[in-house]
Amino acid sequence: MADLQTPTEVSLLSTSNPSTESAVAHEKEASTKVSLSEVRIDSTPTSTVANGTTSAVTNGASSRPTSTPTPAPISAPAGIEEYDDPPLFSPSLIGDDVSSSLPEGYSIRPLRRSDYSGGFLPTLRVLTTVGEPTLAEFNARYDFMASRNDTYYILVICDTTGTVVGTGAVIVERKFIHNMGLVGHIEDIAVAKNQQGKKLGLRIIQALDSVAARVGCYKSILDCSEANEGFYVKCGFKRAGLEMAHYYEKAPKMNL
Repeated sequence: MADLQTPTEVSLLSTSNPSTESAVAHEKEASTKVSLSEVRIDSTPTSTVANGTTSAVTNGASSRPTSTPTPAPISAPAGIEEYDDPPLFSPSLIGDDVSSSLPEGYSIRPLRRSDYSGGFLPTLRVLTTVGEPTLAEFNARYDFMASRNDTYYILVICDTTGTVVGTGAVIVERKFIHNMGLVGHIEDIAVAKNQQGKKLGLRIIQALDSVAARVGCYKSILDCSEANEGFYVKCGFKRAGLEMAHYYEKAPKMNL
């Protein structure tokens, strides 16, 4: 008796037809070749154009430029906003002749809040003890001085990196004598040790002298050691008496 094939068996046998398998194999091979031909290494040369962008060059023609990320600008120290960093006083009070006499790339300007972390305190430590004021304490003292911007004039010299390397102050005293006159007290002249010999101290004195004259002082005075007397004579000062001082060991700390 002949074997009978069920419809399912007939279907299975028809799918295993040699000619059909050969056609499928050819189709797979062709598909693989197409896929491989679509994968290529992009060796297109690039050229750099202005503003930090690059463009691809294909057969001598440039395609649309692609942008390169621009480094973020240096921001103000933590706790100090860019818009909250004004100068302590008007820069116009500092003579242009002083600025032009500085070493190339150096600048002179009024103190700012951001100088807390910009070299101001380390420069003052060359002169005397400073302590370790917090940013909040520094800002509180700065705000006090800024609220009396006709009294406190502190300036700084910055090097080519913007770091404070010199500083000085003139404090304006109001008197009843000399027709309600004003006297400038020059204080806290300091220059970083690695910056000495560049006449920065001279430029600081000249700038403070200019500020005192422009705000209406009839004279400026300062205290110095005998070892530094010659330097201040060159700056236009002369000996005028003897300094006396009374230091208080435990002076009360005032929140000013």
